[in-house]
Amino acid sequence: MIPLLGIPELEEGDDLAATIVEAAARGTGFDQYDVLVVAQKAVSKVEGRVVQLTGVEASERARELAGDSDPRRIEVILGEAREVLRARPPLVIAETRHGFVCASAGVDGSNAKGTDTLVLLPLDPDASAARLRSSVRELAGVEIGVIVSDSFGRAWRLGTTDVALGVAGIVAVMDLDGQRDSLGYELHSTQIAVADEIAGAAQLVMGKLDGIPAAIVRGLELAGDGLGSDLVMPRERDLFR
Repeated sequence: MIPLLGIPELEEGDDLAATIVEAAARGTGFDQYDVLVVAQKAVSKVEGRVVQLTGVEASERARELAGDSDPRRIEVILGEAREVLRARPPLVIAETRHGFVCASAGVDGSNAKGTDTLVLLPLDPDASAARLRSSVRELAGVEIGVIVSDSFGRAWRLGTTDVALGVAGIVAVMDLDGQRDSLGYELHSTQIAVADEIAGAAQLVMGKLDGIPAAIVRGLELAGDGLGSDLVMPRERDLFR
């Protein structure tokens, strides 16, 4: 896992691929079939998925859910939510338009350039990953995989870990159904969320406070056509709603 250092604060319209390729060139560069992991906030910022609370008017529902917090923030969350699943003001667990179930519908104020600024999830993280992969291929001449990652909490475990929101060029879920283990036991319903595992591993060198929005994960053989949407639990299989 190789952190990409020296990436500046990103703004809407910045060339993220060129910035990443330049950062990689200052270190090891890219190898064929590397996996590039990029923090969701970096992608969202260059795509203009940033909201200023100035001018946001809170609804009655937002004021109910806000508790002692800023109801304008809750209003932005409600605008990003397909459905509010649980609420304990000011905490809101919601399903996003993508099908992700997460705190605050992915709306976050950390690393957002100001207390009145919020960063939203990309509209289509898989498309974002695919565009970034294509641009890196053109600039660096290598085939890589790309993961757009974000930190999620987990219902039955303390702490957050990074997961894959968008995926391009690699397998997202490894299905071992029908294969046999070393003792000959046939596996049933065994799927490995490899894209999530890669995202979580990359977070170890990216950090939350270090200002490192991207990393290269090297040494894997996972080329494929997976998507971040492959990792979303279908509603009919969701045992918790």
